[in-house]
Amino acid sequence: MKYNIKEEHFRVAIYGSARIKRGDKIYRLVYDLAKKIGKEELDIVTGGGPGLMDAASRGHFAGDTNNNAHSIGLAIRLPKEQKESYHLEIKKEFHLFSKRLDEFMRWSNIFVVAPGGVGTILELLYTWQLMQTKFTCEVPIILLGDMWPPLLEWIKKYPLKKGLLNREDLRVFYCVKTSDEAFKIIKKAHELYKKGGKNGCINYNKYKLN
Repeated sequence: MKYNIKEEHFRVAIYGSARIKRGDKIYRLVYDLAKKIGKEELDIVTGGGPGLMDAASRGHFAGDTNNNAHSIGLAIRLPKEQKESYHLEIKKEFHLFSKRLDEFMRWSNIFVVAPGGVGTILELLYTWQLMQTKFTCEVPIILLGDMWPPLLEWIKKYPLKKGLLNREDLRVFYCVKTSDEAFKIIKKAHELYKKGGKNGCINYNKYKLN
């Protein structure tokens, strides 16, 4: 499939586990959020695989009734072949996780991190590292669900307390439990983007997004 993405589109990256099945409450949560994003005619970027990536793709397809947004899948080629998401309008396949992660950073304007394992945690930390080291713009990272607040508490208790990072490094994180809370932040970020983000980085920290 031809890889053609409009530069001016606002895109929401959604990270999450490939192992979570349909019927799980977190699957429904991601589906509902992606449906809202589709109705708003915003693009989504996922890993293009099963589980929560599929939930995002299905939800976005259901919401984007006018077909004015893209569902983009950045897939990784694994030794054990994975089933791809239900509906992808644009798909690109990678042999290396590093190149795939860089592509996520290239195309995404905001990040949602749903529950997941090693791969999702890697995506979260890589995204955060590039922002912390100023290799990319500092944009909101929405942590969806109950598994992330304990991680932030651990970061505050150990690396932060020992001076291994700065308190300001944590300001990109927004912990939410519902799709409505997540979507509220996405909508506010999109409004700021339309006012000036196309031409450079936005200082989201000047604004109260949640």
